[in-house]
Amino acid sequence: MKKITLLIFLAVTNICFGQKTVQFADTIRNTYNIPEISYAVVNAKSTLEIATLGKHSISLSDTATLDDRFHIGSNTKAMTAFIIARYVEKGKLKWTTKFFDLFPEWKEKSNSEYANITLKDLLSHRARVQPFQGENDPQIPDFKGTNPEKRKYFGQFVLTLEPIKLDDQNPFVYSNAGYTLATLMVEKVTRKSWEELVEKVFNKDLNLNVKLSWPENQKIKDTWGHITENDSLKPVSSDWNYHLDYTEPAGDLNITLVDYVKFIQLNLQGLEGKNNYLKTETYKFIHNGIKNYSLGWFNVYENGKELSVHSGTGAFTYFTIVHIDKIKNIAYVIFTNSFNQKTQQGVRLLMRKLKENYGS
Repeated sequence: MKKITLLIFLAVTNICFGQKTVQFADTIRNTYNIPEISYAVVNAKSTLEIATLGKHSISLSDTATLDDRFHIGSNTKAMTAFIIARYVEKGKLKWTTKFFDLFPEWKEKSNSEYANITLKDLLSHRARVQPFQGENDPQIPDFKGTNPEKRKYFGQFVLTLEPIKLDDQNPFVYSNAGYTLATLMVEKVTRKSWEELVEKVFNKDLNLNVKLSWPENQKIKDTWGHITENDSLKPVSSDWNYHLDYTEPAGDLNITLVDYVKFIQLNLQGLEGKNNYLKTETYKFIHNGIKNYSLGWFNVYENGKELSVHSGTGAFTYFTIVHIDKIKNIAYVIFTNSFNQKTQQGVRLLMRKLKENYGS
């Protein structure tokens, strides 16, 4: 009887939290001029709270739904690391596999300081390769060919450049190019492209309906990203020709919040000690194996809390963020379809509210 009473109490409490949070989130959305906000709070077994508010674009009256897709930008990194982890478990690679063990023919023309970089170095941003984040990047040649071919040409080019210096103040250099190089390694041993691996792992095996690049908004009703020009939002259509500089594995997937939550729950289950698509030891290494930034996740330690954190900007048109509380084993996810200082401030406030509600 006591157990039933407790379950009823928790259910009622969650409903109250949900109602209050929806009102708070809509106030945030309007105050900070965010076209659409979707958010969720989940644990390993269930979704504690999920909602979506707003509209697909400031220029449209389409109402937001939980079927809406969002470009997740650099949150793609955790998904690429997840794919690679699958093939490490299968014995195709080791975390300590050296890049030039797979591409010995590239070594002569590459900078000698990269001679011993490994798979885990690349995924944890310790390989010292140039960042390629869109600002002050070296001029990239206009490579031709298929996506896998262009990634190879880009990888060869990156390895000719001067490495970034690391020190105690800068123990890693966040690099989109590093994820391209890591992807070349898994493409080599599987003989499948990154695009094919996304389809195999996330869509066929896990049924998550992950798609490449921008959400389709020209043929169907879906989200539009919004860039900021002269302090005003401007909708961006799915046929926008934004050049990601051959770093798609670092930041070019789209997904619904509902399916992304399933991906996060796999991670939560693994951190709890349960094997699923990956082994629990693999999840613990992905999240905790390397200090500061592990494999697709920042490690944040504050006030007795241990968090796995990441965000993505969708080429400055979307803003998505996830915080995993590794002590309470609960995750907070927020998706938006705009990116600027106002968006970031609003998301920060909503994240704080969600954590207050659930005791993180």
